[in-house]
Amino acid sequence: MRDRRLLVLAALAVAIVAFGVYGVMAAPGAVVASPRSTPTGEPRPGQKLTLSDPAAATPTPTPTPTPQDGPAQAGARYLTAWQAGDLAAMADLVADPPADFADRHRRFDADLRASLSSLTPGELHRESEAAELSFTGVREVAGLGRWPFTSVLRLVMRADTWKVLWSPETMHPALKDGGRLVLKETEVRRPATLTREGLPFPRDSRAGDYFTGLGDTVLDVKLEEEGSGRVLMASSPRPPSGRKTTISQPVQAAAARALDGVGQPAAIVAMDIRTGQVRAVADGLGGREAFNGLYPPGSTFKVVTAAALLHNGLTPESQVACPAGYTIPNGRSFTDSDGVDHGTVSLTTAFALSCNTTFAQQAYERLRDDRLRAEAADRFGFREKQGLSYCRIRSYEGPDQLGSDAIGQNSVQASPLCMAEVAAAVASGVWRPAITTAEPPADSPSPVPLGDEVASGLRTMMGAVVGRGTAAGAGLPPDTAGKTGTAEVEGGEDHAWFIGYRGSLAFAVFVRHGGAGGTVAAPIAARFLNAL
Repeated sequence: MRDRRLLVLAALAVAIVAFGVYGVMAAPGAVVASPRSTPTGEPRPGQKLTLSDPAAATPTPTPTPTPQDGPAQAGARYLTAWQAGDLAAMADLVADPPADFADRHRRFDADLRASLSSLTPGELHRESEAAELSFTGVREVAGLGRWPFTSVLRLVMRADTWKVLWSPETMHPALKDGGRLVLKETEVRRPATLTREGLPFPRDSRAGDYFTGLGDTVLDVKLEEEGSGRVLMASSPRPPSGRKTTISQPVQAAAARALDGVGQPAAIVAMDIRTGQVRAVADGLGGREAFNGLYPPGSTFKVVTAAALLHNGLTPESQVACPAGYTIPNGRSFTDSDGVDHGTVSLTTAFALSCNTTFAQQAYERLRDDRLRAEAADRFGFREKQGLSYCRIRSYEGPDQLGSDAIGQNSVQASPLCMAEVAAAVASGVWRPAITTAEPPADSPSPVPLGDEVASGLRTMMGAVVGRGTAAGAGLPPDTAGKTGTAEVEGGEDHAWFIGYRGSLAFAVFVRHGGAGGTVAAPIAARFLNAL
């Protein structure tokens, strides 16, 4: 009986508890704790989790609201989009971008041949709803290399969002207030062949037939501000790296400009008296004829004839006849261009006046037995030889030919360079071949001394030509010595010549079919020398 009462009481207790739980669950507004609300997501004590148990599921984090971007973050996003070349994204980050925003960026890069390689944000300065973010960048400019720059992003708050307040100077500070940057290219000569000073040949040097690569050029590039001309970048100076020659830049320039305006084909060659190195070759004849063309030298050859006469008994003071005309016994007649009988004069005066009659007569009387040809060939290079110059004389076949050879006609032929060698031999006292190298080639002819007395006498005579002879009115500078020449040409106008020396230079001027040497070639020589 007692056991039965205990069972009834137990059942009643269970029922009461069950009813209480039901009431709590059913009460309005009751909060029910879910197994998911366990803060750690771990099972309650004594609970066993299975794959079907809600407590075993992966917890879902509560979303955290994204804070509003500050100016630093907005500026960084703009720089990131800029460096990526995303112009659309950049425009979205700009407050009121201009309609040509993207085009301006493209034009800037295209006009300056620039490409952006890096952008780095710097310090931020903020005042309420405005801020400035400094930044540095590097562009690569074709032909110039790295171009660092510094600028500023100005930012403002618009509709609770930070935006870039864009202006042209955002791209580069030089664009402020309508400024422009321009890329300038200048063609600069960087020739393969240089003068002895390591400089380019002068423009229009007239030496292109002799040296290659004179017109080679490269581009010098400058990036500068338009208006002010301030240079922001420039290509590095590149010294010429070509092959040096013996040509002197100022001498070549003077020679080339002396021929400007000359109506007939002409040439000037100049060489160093001591070394024989060619210092200038301005050739308007074509075909390298300043070196290897063969022309009658006319009265300039009287230098060689005078040397032969000095070697055969005469002196500069020797008295000789200078008549208006002279006839070789049983032979041809010779006349002087001025048609004047000067009577008896010194050999120096006859040379200064360029008396054909004197030299024809003296050659006939003193230089037979091939002495004139031997003098020309043995002491002045008028023979077949290695070297740059060409000149020649044949053995005469009678007195008429000898007389004609003596005044630079008949068989005598020479290039301008050959006659420059003649002038240099007088100046130095030694004939030597002209060269365009630092040292004479191994097969170069050996130098030939003229003899002190002969060289001294020739200097006196060539000085008289300029001082009181046929070149006296040509405007030649002081201390110039030389010889004029007017070479007769069958069926054409005479060739004009002037050879001489001054200071360290010997030279020859030749004008093909130019006329009289004293009135045509000598003034050209004066322009050349006065320009040095």
